[in-house]
Amino acid sequence: MTGPSQEGDAGHRFWPTARRLLGLLRPFRWAMAGAVAATCIFAGLNVAAPKYLGDATDIVVDGVLAGTLDWRGLGRLLAAVSLMYVGASLFNWIQGSLTARSVQGVMYRLRASVEDKLHRLPATYFQEQSRGDVLSRATNDIDNIAQALSQALTQLIMSVLMLCGALAMMLWISPLLACIALLSVPLSTLITVLVTRRSQAHFARQWTETGELNAHVEEFITGHEVIKAFGYQEQAAAVFAASNDRLARAATRAQYSSGLVQPLMILIANINYIAVAVVGALQVTAGAMTIGGIQAFIQFSRLFTQPVGQIGGLLNVIQSCVASSGRVFDLLDAAELPPEPRGATSAAEPSGRIVFDDVTFGYNERIPAVRGLSFTVEPGQTVAIVGHTGAGKTTVVNLLMRFYEVGSGRITIGGTDIAEMPRDALRSGFGVVLQDAWLFGGTIRENIAYGRPEATDPEIVAAAEAGHVDHFVRSLPAGYDTLLHNGGDPLSQGQRQLITIARAQLAGSSVLILDEATSSVDSRTEVLIRQAMRRLRRGKTSFVIAHRLSTVRDADLILVMDHGRIAEQGTHGSLLAANSYYARLYAAQFAGHPEARIPGEVPDQAGGRRPLEARPKEAGALEADAMGAALEAGI
Repeated sequence: MTGPSQEGDAGHRFWPTARRLLGLLRPFRWAMAGAVAATCIFAGLNVAAPKYLGDATDIVVDGVLAGTLDWRGLGRLLAAVSLMYVGASLFNWIQGSLTARSVQGVMYRLRASVEDKLHRLPATYFQEQSRGDVLSRATNDIDNIAQALSQALTQLIMSVLMLCGALAMMLWISPLLACIALLSVPLSTLITVLVTRRSQAHFARQWTETGELNAHVEEFITGHEVIKAFGYQEQAAAVFAASNDRLARAATRAQYSSGLVQPLMILIANINYIAVAVVGALQVTAGAMTIGGIQAFIQFSRLFTQPVGQIGGLLNVIQSCVASSGRVFDLLDAAELPPEPRGATSAAEPSGRIVFDDVTFGYNERIPAVRGLSFTVEPGQTVAIVGHTGAGKTTVVNLLMRFYEVGSGRITIGGTDIAEMPRDALRSGFGVVLQDAWLFGGTIRENIAYGRPEATDPEIVAAAEAGHVDHFVRSLPAGYDTLLHNGGDPLSQGQRQLITIARAQLAGSSVLILDEATSSVDSRTEVLIRQAMRRLRRGKTSFVIAHRLSTVRDADLILVMDHGRIAEQGTHGSLLAANSYYARLYAAQFAGHPEARIPGEVPDQAGGRRPLEARPKEAGALEADAMGAALEAGI
């Protein structure tokens, strides 16, 4: 996980991360150069104005002592000062506008880079990282970077310029007083360095805990019905409270440690002000300085110490920004899917014979999930993959669609290794209906047309009719314009599944993958889904993953998976005749006796055995078959 490494590596990662973040501004260098120029003019005008005000004060003092006041000279000075402050305000607005445009341009590109990166990450990344933490990196951390850059970039430049300008003016007016003011610089620098080293780790921890808290919130929102069903509200609240407490403590430590800088800087500035005022008064008394000169110097000393305090105050913003940048850069640097090979075959869609040739794959190198898979699927065939939970059924189709890359062996379609085909071109030829019928926010029409946005309304309606969707959609007040949210509300689970089948129907893919599409619906809806899937599979190569063996009896090839291997393969009849693993699964499922062990036989009510062909069907299977017969007969 990236969180702990960020916390531990915060010290030596600060400067590389900061340089990389500033490098993102390179495309906007001219706008930033304009902002810097405007900042320089703003600082110059602000630095020059106190000197003119000091000269104006001297004119007033001299006039009072002489009994005659140079109104013309005083007016020119005051007019010049007024123009300086008006010009400073104008250039301050210019630099703010240019900075905002540059920062938002950087954030736009950074968000686009993160979104693009998410598409290039392997599926294993999302299995290892919580979705809430990934979401926090893509939203909270980037927003924090934007706010910090907007606040810190020009303000830091302005503070440095004001510091240098004020120092130059102080040296011009009184080198002695300037030396007194400079005594505060080493102490301020030492405080800044010590606090920065201590607080950076706390900021890294703060944003790591923010990601953890978001992960908990996302999990609780997604599973709120399960939490309530099991009465887990108090435990969930306790988990949230613990995460919230860790975040509060991390944020408090970060803000406390970095917040020490500004009060200490203000204390040093006030001590410096007292020293300058006392020594300056003695200088005026001795006639070494004028009253206007000491007035101007005190203003410059304020301009000198104020940027020092501002720089201290910006430290927590900068450190928080760098901590968030490190988390975003960790996401951008995560290992991606292997690049497409040069000269990859850009087939429009997968078609032809599909061959798994001694394929082995593991989520880690030591424990393979599937081993030595070898089978052939002819075009237009239906392949059913059955087996116990965790046997590797879904892994097979994930390898076929290149969500994972094979460890050894190869998979070919029409004689072409899929590793030589672009992933997008490969996947464009697959239609997928998953167990979790996920629908996107939008109308029912938009969800059906998700795979073919250019589809016409008659084509959408035809696909809906084929998927048994049209009749219940037309009963809704808004029909096909009904808005869906939260993954498919207000539709039932079965209705959502039928819409996903209509979506696959409209996409017109040459290869279909049906992953447990009927596992979470009632018997009547299962019949409708099975009928829709039969229409959908006509003339197409199909992979059907199922636990209910009643849904795979008509498959051209049945693969029986067991602990990552193909234990058996054949047709329904040939596998039953073999009296092996599949026959036991079938007997146990339909006889309702998981303990059935004798191949080809099931226990009868008298405690004996009878042939498998004389088995009674489970109630659900009888009901589904009866409904299917009635629906097909038009009853």
